Amino acid sequence: MVQLIQNPRHKTHAVKVRNVTIGGGAPVVVQSMTNTDTADVDKTFEQVKDLFLAGSEVVRITVDREEAARGAIALRERLIQANLDVPLAGCFHYNGHTLLSDFPDLCEALDKYRINPGNVGFGKKKDAQFESMLEKAAQYDKAVRIGVNWGSLDAALATKLMDENAARAEPWEADAVMRETLVQSALISAEQALAVGLRKDQIILSAKVSRVQDLIAVYTALAARCDYALHLGLTEAGMASKGIVATALGEGILLQQGIGDTIRASLTPEPNGDRTLEVRVCKEILQALGLRSFTPEVAACPGCGRTTSTFFQELAQDIQRYLDQKMPVWREQYPGVETLKVAVMGCIVNGPGESKHADIGISLPGTGESPVAPVFIDGKKAQTLRGDRIAEEFQGLVEGYIKRRFSGSKSNAVA
Repeated sequence: MVQLIQNPRHKTHAVKVRNVTIGGGAPVVVQSMTNTDTADVDKTFEQVKDLFLAGSEVVRITVDREEAARGAIALRERLIQANLDVPLAGCFHYNGHTLLSDFPDLCEALDKYRINPGNVGFGKKKDAQFESMLEKAAQYDKAVRIGVNWGSLDAALATKLMDENAARAEPWEADAVMRETLVQSALISAEQALAVGLRKDQIILSAKVSRVQDLIAVYTALAARCDYALHLGLTEAGMASKGIVATALGEGILLQQGIGDTIRASLTPEPNGDRTLEVRVCKEILQALGLRSFTPEVAACPGCGRTTSTFFQELAQDIQRYLDQKMPVWREQYPGVETLKVAVMGCIVNGPGESKHADIGISLPGTGESPVAPVFIDGKKAQTLRGDRIAEEFQGLVEGYIKRRFSGSKSNAVA
C-alpha cells in the first residue's frame, strides 16, 4: 500500500510573540510585512489591519528612523483602540540600537525585534551595537529574530571562511562557502544572544537567500545543527507566478521535511497591488501540504473538449467566493468548517468519482451529456439537479450541509 510519508517536525523551542506561539510543535505561523512608511501611521494602520484580517499572524513593520519609531508607538495605540491584538515585529537595520535605547515605549510596543547581524555595525562597534539590541529584548522579555541574509553577510566571517576554504586540499565551491557562512553567522549570533541573557525560547533564526536550492541547503544544515525556532522564506522571491512558484517549492520541500516554524512569501507586488497576496500564498502552501486548514477547498477540473461550457468554471468560482465571504462568520459558528471539501466537476469522466471523494460535490453535464447534475454528499448520490437554478440550488445544499455537519461541534476544529 502506498503511504504518504509525513516527516516529524524538527524539534524547536516554543517562542511566544504576544498571543502567538512559534515553534515547539505549534502550527506553522504565517507572517507578512508592510511596505508603508511606518511614520505614516494612518496608512500603516490600514495595511497592518488588512494583513492581519487576511490571516497574517505576525506583521512586521520597518523601524528605520526616529519618525518611524514614533509611528510604531502610535500604531500600537491605534491597534489597541481598534481592538486588534496584532503581534508586531520591528525590522531594524544599522541604527536599531539607537532607536531602542532612545524610545523605551518602542521596546514595549513591539513584540519581536528583527535584527540582521550583518547590518549592525563594523569592528568593535558591531558586537556592542548588536548586544545593545539583545539587551533590550532581554530587559523587556521580547522575542528576537536573528535574520542573516545572503545580501548582507558578516564580511569578517565570510572572509575568514573563504581563507579557510582556500587552504583546503579540495576547496568547496564558492556558493557552498557562502551557505556555510550564513549558517555559522546565525548560530554564532544566537550564542551571543544567550550570552547577553536571552533564553532559547526568545530566539528565532532565519537565513534568507534568493534561490530555492540554496534555501533548502541552508535550512537543512541549520535544522541539523540547532533547536531554535526557524523562520522560512526567500529574501527576494520575485513577482507574480515566478515568486509564488519559487516560494511554494522552497518552503514546501522544507516543511514536508518537518523544517520551519513560521513562513513568509516575500513577493514583489505590482504597482498599487494587493499586499495581502503574500498572506494568501502562505496559507495556501500550508493548506496544500495538509499542515493547516484555513478555508474550505473547492476542487474543479481544468476543462477540456468535453466541457465547452463555462458554467462549471463560473459555478466553481461562485462557490469559492461564497465560501470565502462566509468564512469570517462561519469560523465562529461552525468550528471545523475550514476542513470542508467541495467538488465542482464539468463532465461525466471524473465528475462522479471526484464528487464522491469530496464532502459534497456536483458533476455538471458536459458536451453531449444529459442536462442533469447529480449531487454527492459524503460519498453517496443524494439527488439530481436540473433546470436553470442548478447553481443556486447547489449553493443552498452546501450551506445546509455545513449547518448540519458543523453546528456546535467544537471537536471538528483544526488548527
